[in-house]
Amino acid sequence: MRAAVLGSPIAHSLSPYLHRAAYQAMGLDGWSYEAFECDEARLPGLLRELTPVRGQGHEDGDDAWAGLSLTMPLKRAVLPLLDSVSELAVEVGGANTVVFRDGLRHGDNTDVYGIEQALAEAGVPAPRSATVLGGGATAASTLAALRNLGLFSATLLVRDPARAGETAEVAERLGVALAVETFDKLDALTGVDLVVSTLPSGAADAFADRLHGVPALFDVVYSPWPTTAASAVRAAGGTVVGGFAMLLHQAVRQVELMTGRADVPVEAMRTAGEAEILRRTSQTG
Repeated sequence: MRAAVLGSPIAHSLSPYLHRAAYQAMGLDGWSYEAFECDEARLPGLLRELTPVRGQGHEDGDDAWAGLSLTMPLKRAVLPLLDSVSELAVEVGGANTVVFRDGLRHGDNTDVYGIEQALAEAGVPAPRSATVLGGGATAASTLAALRNLGLFSATLLVRDPARAGETAEVAERLGVALAVETFDKLDALTGVDLVVSTLPSGAADAFADRLHGVPALFDVVYSPWPTTAASAVRAAGGTVVGGFAMLLHQAVRQVELMTGRADVPVEAMRTAGEAEILRRTSQTG
């Protein structure tokens, strides 16, 4: 069986290390996992080229495609190309997972699961209030995770509220009351249980002096780690959650969906991912 991660850029992806470690520990010797550079324009053609897919008259041992992991900018673009989409993926407006089953393409979202598990693993209790930095696809998944944890209101901080329309629509579908503000209002919006930064690497560091007092910070960056913002929160006694935990657990759920097995080796995947991050750090250090 074959699987792959698609996105652009894709060379930095840790997904191959996580999935391959899972296959090895699970004894799935005939499984492979690749990385393909793919943007929105290339996606429809590439999906057509992935043949055969599982369920098209091929058994698991016939080198058929089992599924795909999707990263930016494909999570929203893939939705109209699928035969079915899970309710959660519809709600958040994005699928990071495609599973081939019965010859059809089924879309799902495991980012929400990854966020929930990352928070639980760090011992962060269900928040009574939260502020989310950034308004992209990960912010949308964060709102879904907060909803699942019992929080039905949140504040979204973005540079330009006019560009947060899609995330605001997600909040409406989720039944989450969303206040959209700009970053200059940050000082007044850090008195919350949890701040989640979905900003690119280094972007939240400019706010480190204003974030240091929050009880918990979830920064979706995983390298370099810890970020300046995360270090400031940790030094002040707050709880810090990094992006690697989210990446790990969303991949665990993807392996479950693609293989149909529940015995996914979380620790083997964690070890492989951390080793690759360390290798990259040592090369650039």
